[in-house]
Amino acid sequence: MSRAALIGVFMLLLGVESAHAALPLMNLFRWGEIDRLNHTLSGRLLDFSDDHGRDHRFYSPALDRRMSVYVYLPPGYDGTTKFPLLLWLHGANQTQRGLLPIVPLFDAAIRDGRLPPMVIVAPDGSRTGRDTPFRGGSFYLNSKAGNYEDYIIHDLMPWVMTNFAVRPEREAHVIAGASMGGGAAFNLAFKHKQLFRLVGGIYPPLDLRWQDCHGNYQGNYRPDCVGVRDQFPPFKVVARYYGFVVVRQRRLIGPIAGRGLTAVRFIARENPIEMLDPFAVRPDEFDFFIGYGTKDEFNIDAQVEHFVDVAAARGIYPTVVRHEGGHHTVKDGLKLFPAFCEWLNPRLAPWAPVTPAASLCPGPAVRTLRIR
Repeated sequence: MSRAALIGVFMLLLGVESAHAALPLMNLFRWGEIDRLNHTLSGRLLDFSDDHGRDHRFYSPALDRRMSVYVYLPPGYDGTTKFPLLLWLHGANQTQRGLLPIVPLFDAAIRDGRLPPMVIVAPDGSRTGRDTPFRGGSFYLNSKAGNYEDYIIHDLMPWVMTNFAVRPEREAHVIAGASMGGGAAFNLAFKHKQLFRLVGGIYPPLDLRWQDCHGNYQGNYRPDCVGVRDQFPPFKVVARYYGFVVVRQRRLIGPIAGRGLTAVRFIARENPIEMLDPFAVRPDEFDFFIGYGTKDEFNIDAQVEHFVDVAAARGIYPTVVRHEGGHHTVKDGLKLFPAFCEWLNPRLAPWAPVTPAASLCPGPAVRTLRIR
């Protein structure tokens, strides 16, 4: 968890309703952060945010405000030669800063030939613009919180394609993310097939209405015991960390979907597993990567396993990585990076200016399953 998020958790435990007012003080510790990071990279990270002493954000007409984004340029980027694109979507308690722990991993993999060189774009998908513990997520959807889908598709993507040397083909475009961002990657790819071919999720919520046949949200997945949630009580606990830090439904669902029947209809419409039919997702349209842990505090493991079975019935077979004992944390999420790298390399390499050496990321911490 980030330093800002830890401060937020501490303040919540003290009974403070919102840590948002205190979080901008963290910017005092961030001056020069990007420059220091760039000294360790073979590529370069560009800062289009207000997190580091100056405001470099770009304007989003869809949200009618300035938004933050980080852009990573690979080694050899000259502004003319076109590269593949990875759109990276962060989790619910993060901002674009969710890219910072993993950009050195991407950079090292590109430098070593384990990934092709690519442009990586990480937008801010929070509602507050600050790292906060499970209360700032937009799920990158058009909702009562704002038109975040339009911001990504109609504002950010044209801005990227206009200002950076990126290949235009959907086969050269990856949309991926962690947690909230992983679920949003599937959602946005289904809706905007012309933009993305490669779709990846680390701990992605792919069945937002999951419950077992006994009405238990935390129930393990069994094909013969599947239910569908038709209500979302705001004070329902959906995750518990360390036994006493709880995440309630109202922090995640209420701000974007409202309550009651309105919330149910909204979630059903935006639920990746329920989008397969209305968006007529075909076996040959996408390549999917899904990574998850078996001890996920949000029970994402049950959601993923249900999604995989439903997708298989349509002839769709994602590459699935199961991390035994993995929790819904940044630390365990990073253990899935080698398998994500192994999946992505051969699919994206043909679209890179220089084909990297045919080598794979090692993955001792995960077990890769090809579901057939």
